[in-house]
Amino acid sequence: MSLRNLPEIQAERLPSVCAFEADAEALERWNAGVSAKDSDENTISILDVIGEDYWTGSGVTSKRIGAALRSIGAQEVVVEINSPGGDFFEGVAIYNMLRAHPHKVTVRILGLAASAASVIAMAGDEIQIGKAGFLMVHNAWVVALGNRHDLRDAAETMEPFDTAMAGLYADRSGAQKSKAAEWMDSETWFNGELAVEVGLADGFLPADAVTEDKTKAEAAKGANATRRLDAQLAKTGMPRSERRALLADAKGGMQDAAPAVTLDAGEIAALTKGLFQL
Repeated sequence: MSLRNLPEIQAERLPSVCAFEADAEALERWNAGVSAKDSDENTISILDVIGEDYWTGSGVTSKRIGAALRSIGAQEVVVEINSPGGDFFEGVAIYNMLRAHPHKVTVRILGLAASAASVIAMAGDEIQIGKAGFLMVHNAWVVALGNRHDLRDAAETMEPFDTAMAGLYADRSGAQKSKAAEWMDSETWFNGELAVEVGLADGFLPADAVTEDKTKAEAAKGANATRRLDAQLAKTGMPRSERRALLADAKGGMQDAAPAVTLDAGEIAALTKGLFQL
C-alpha cells in the first residue's frame, strides 16, 4: 500500500447515456512539448490525455500504467505528469494502482495536471510541482443523453464521484472538505506556488528539471485543437459518434477510421466558427 494513508476511490462506469469528455480550457492551456529533462528507469511518464484518444490513437490508460508498475516491481516509483486530463474512470483506476504500490511514489507535475490527471497526482506520497506548472480541479463533467429519468440517474450517479474527489483533495491539502468542494465548483487553477501554499503539492521541482520540445509542441497543435473543438461540440449535446463523423468529414477523413489531423489551430478556429453558425 501507499506510504500515506490515502483513500481509495470507488467508481463504477456511468449509465450508457453518459460519456466523459476532456475539458476544453485544459486542452487549450496544455503544452504537449513539456517533459522531464532527465528520467531514470523507475519513472512512469504521463504526458498525454488520460484514456484512449480517438483522434491520435494515443493516450494514457490504466492498462499501460499497470504494465509499467509490474515492470518496475518492488521499487520506488517516480510519476511524471503533463496532462490535460480526460477519462475520469481511467484516471481513478490509475490513481488506485499508484495508491496500492507498496513503495514510495513521487509525483512530479512538470507542466499541467488537470482534471483526471490531478486525481492521479494525488496518489503521490510526495508531490512536486514546477513553479510554472499548474494543477486544476473541477467537478466531474459529462455529456448525458436521454429522457428526464436518464438525466436524473446520471446526475445522481455523478454526485458520489465529486464527493470522493473533494475528500481526496481535502485529505491531501488539510483543507476542509467543503473548501475542496468550493475549489471544484469553481474549476480552480493552482499555479505551482499556490498548489504548495494550499497543500496540494509538497514542494517545487528544480528549475532545470523541465524541458520543452518546441517541435513536439508545434506538431501537437493540430490534434489538440481538434480535441478542443470536439469538447466544445460536446457541450452542445451532440452525440460523440456524430461529432466524430462531422469532424472527420470536415477534415476529409473517413468516418470509421481515426482521422489524420492535418489542420492547424487557425483552420480549426475557422471551422469552429462555421460549425456553430449552422
